[in-house]
Amino acid sequence: MSNSYILSIETATNLCSVSLSNHGQNLFSVVGNEPNLHATKLTVFIQELMEKAGMSLDQLSAVAVSMGPGSYTGLRIGVSTAKGLCYALDIPLIANNTLEALKDGFIAKNPQSKDKVLLLPMIDARRREVYTAIFHADGSLYKETEALIIDEHTFDAYLNEGYRLILFGSGADKFIPTFEHNDKIQVVAQFDSIANYQDEVSYKKFVGQKFEDVAYFEPFYLKDFVATTPKKSPLL
Repeated sequence: MSNSYILSIETATNLCSVSLSNHGQNLFSVVGNEPNLHATKLTVFIQELMEKAGMSLDQLSAVAVSMGPGSYTGLRIGVSTAKGLCYALDIPLIANNTLEALKDGFIAKNPQSKDKVLLLPMIDARRREVYTAIFHADGSLYKETEALIIDEHTFDAYLNEGYRLILFGSGADKFIPTFEHNDKIQVVAQFDSIANYQDEVSYKKFVGQKFEDVAYFEPFYLKDFVATTPKKSPLL
C-alpha cells in the first residue's frame, strides 16, 4: 500500500503543535509549550517536523487542521496555513472538530470501562465559560458542541441520572476548586489539545475522501470574535 503522509495542525488553544502520520500512525510531533506561539512559530514547527522526518512537503498526501471551536486568532492562523499548503501542494484539506480530537486523544490514553461515564473535553473561553461537548465512554456523541458557563450545579441533572463525569482540556483546569469535593466529577488537569490526536481520524477521512473545499472552508468559531478596548487609566 502506498504511503499516506498527513500533516496535522493544532492551534485552537494556547498551545501550538503539528504532527506527521502515515496510515493514521504518528511518526513525529512538535509541540510548543509556551502560550500563543501560533503567529511566530507554526511554520517553523512545520519545517522542523519535516526535517525530523527527512521529508519534503511535496511528499504529503493531505493536510489536516483543527477546525474549532477555540481561540479565534489561533484557528484563523492554523486554517490559513493549512489552506495555503493545500493550495501550493495541490493536496486535499481535512478538518477535524477540536473537541472530538481531544476526546479521541483522551480515550486513547485513558480507556473507560464503565458505561455510566460521560467525557467532557473543554476548551477555555472566558472566565467560567468553556466550549464543550459531551461524549459517552465509548466515544459516541451524547450532546452537541456548545458554549457553557459552569458552576457547581451545572451538571446536577447528569449526576442525578447516575453518571460520573470526567472533565479535561484547556478549559477544565480552572474548575478543580469548583468540583474538588464532588466525588462524581473528576477534573483531569493539564490535558490539552495536541495535533497527533487528529492522526487516526484524519486517516479515516482521507480514505473516505471526506475533504473540505479549500477555497470556501472557514473555522468553526462557535462565537463571534469580540474585540475589547483597554480601560482608560484614572490617572489620564
